[in-house]
Amino acid sequence: MPAPTNADFQHAELDWDENGQPQSRRYGDVYFSRLSGIEETDHVFIRPNRLDARFAALQPRERLVIGETGFGTGLNFLCAWQEFERHAPAGALLHFISVEKHPLTAGDLHRALSLWPAVGPQATALLAQYVAINPGFQQLRFGSVTLTLLVGDALETLGQLDAQVDAWFLDGFAPSKNPDMWQPPLFEQLARLSAPAATLATFTSAGAVRRGLQAVGFEVERIPGFGHKRESLRGILRADLGALRGTLTKPWFARPKPRLTPRKALVIGAGLAGCASAASLAARGWDVTVLERHAEIAAEASGNPQGVLYLKLSAHATALSRLVVSAFGHTRRLLQGLERGRDWDDCGVLQLAYDDKEAARQSELAEAFPASLVRQIDCAEAERLAGVALGRGGLYFPEAGWAHPPAVCRALVEQPGITLLYHHEPVELRRQGDTWQAIDGTGVLAEAPVVVIAGAAEAARFSQAAWLPLKRIRGQITALPATERSTALGTVLCAKGYVAPPRDGVHTLGASFNFAATDPAPSDAEHHSNLAMLEEISAELSDRLEAAGRPVAELEGRVAFRCTSPDYLPIVGPLADPQQFASLYAILGKDARQVPDVPCPWQDGLYINTAHGSRGMITAPLSGELLAAWIDGSPLPLPRDIADACHPNRFLLRKLIRRSE
Repeated sequence: MPAPTNADFQHAELDWDENGQPQSRRYGDVYFSRLSGIEETDHVFIRPNRLDARFAALQPRERLVIGETGFGTGLNFLCAWQEFERHAPAGALLHFISVEKHPLTAGDLHRALSLWPAVGPQATALLAQYVAINPGFQQLRFGSVTLTLLVGDALETLGQLDAQVDAWFLDGFAPSKNPDMWQPPLFEQLARLSAPAATLATFTSAGAVRRGLQAVGFEVERIPGFGHKRESLRGILRADLGALRGTLTKPWFARPKPRLTPRKALVIGAGLAGCASAASLAARGWDVTVLERHAEIAAEASGNPQGVLYLKLSAHATALSRLVVSAFGHTRRLLQGLERGRDWDDCGVLQLAYDDKEAARQSELAEAFPASLVRQIDCAEAERLAGVALGRGGLYFPEAGWAHPPAVCRALVEQPGITLLYHHEPVELRRQGDTWQAIDGTGVLAEAPVVVIAGAAEAARFSQAAWLPLKRIRGQITALPATERSTALGTVLCAKGYVAPPRDGVHTLGASFNFAATDPAPSDAEHHSNLAMLEEISAELSDRLEAAGRPVAELEGRVAFRCTSPDYLPIVGPLADPQQFASLYAILGKDARQVPDVPCPWQDGLYINTAHGSRGMITAPLSGELLAAWIDGSPLPLPRDIADACHPNRFLLRKLIRRSE
């Protein structure tokens, strides 16, 4: 299945009728019945899928997954959410997955949903999180309710989805208006993604739709339609068809059997990756203990005063680039709950074109992504936005900015279900029956059936993860007190380094990259390097900060060690036993096309979330969601090929295939 592209991304273009109801200009069709959208949703989707009874039957920590083709205004989602709140017991979970090729702008969504005060509380929550909606998978969380919005072509995005769907809402525009939403290959994807006895409902009773659904294994019947529609359809997957037919995965990327009881986990490390992993598990009803060797969270690489939301993208839809786009949206939505100005600021990020090669690269990027995410600007506009002289233009990311990583970590772990243990530094992991024990020099610190290693390069201290190719990179920032003239800086400026608008009266600039040095103390040489970088970005800003006149010995700074991987993708997922892996899949060294029908030798209950490099502020929060989905069997928040690209087993595969040592 090809990766979705961004080049054709467009928001929905709407016309509004005399009653203020929206209609798609592109497809010439309405988003909901002119009689009553809410009553239509109840009649066509909620009741035929028996959602009231199914929600009521859920047990605490049990999840029901709804899939939808055609998010539109989100009304079906809001109605399902409301029905869930009416009937589901405390602790139950709802995961709603919806596809939308042309999402509404935030303004249009607000206008459309204002028609429905009956779902006002849910609509308000959705609108508050409806930011940075870009191509790809976008996940939005609302307590016990999760929305995964697949922005792109329905066939492409569903083809990359890894989920088991319990109930389907088929609500694309009418088959005569948008036949792509009703084609046989798409029905095949619905069947592949369906859990046993999955149900479906749709407003159309077209014969081609009915026959297409029957052909892939659904038993379908006509039922009375809503309003002027004489009939609609409901159906159920035949009992003889299992879940996830035609699975996307090879055995080394298959899901380990999810651990449903007891839902207890240890997370080692309380930086961004560890805090995100803990938060995502706790949101799914897990009891999580976080072991941190320092006296506070975010004490190492996640402790810098400002982390830039820096999107280093590719015009060629690489796995890393697509991950960054989805993860950026996830982080931006997370930041909505923090204090703007102190914990974060969406001041924008300006990536300067520092030479001709960079300018050409930026031009290609600007054509590949929607202007709502990034646009190319000339020198005059760049200087107007930045508030300082620059001498060049660049790429502008209007929804990006900076965040205070310790505040993000606190927001993640300060929730029910998470226990933090400070001054706990395990040096060994030992399997005892069905439990992992975290051990230091004195004995067992804590134990649980699931362990997440999230301590950056320190993951290699554990024998079970020592084979991972982790790289440490020393980075030093320099802190410069703001002056009256420097506070005019309006955006983050990036070139070969960055400088941010002030937080608490201090600008952060840096950060250096040093692969060789291991000294944790700030160095004068790297302060000099950071000041030279500032001069290259903006000589005027350097002057406003009086940087040249500041004695280097008096400068404040901070050193941290990033952890990265050889391909610069994070490492997120379950850990296998490397020796058994090499033995079981040795045939790949002779023929990489072979797919041995042998289950992967997982180190049962052991997972990792690390190697976020300099992108941790963007990639770590969504990676926590990915990690938790791996652990408890919930829908993956990313396309399957991106999840595989981040999987630890990619390195074991490469070693076998390349016959490298």
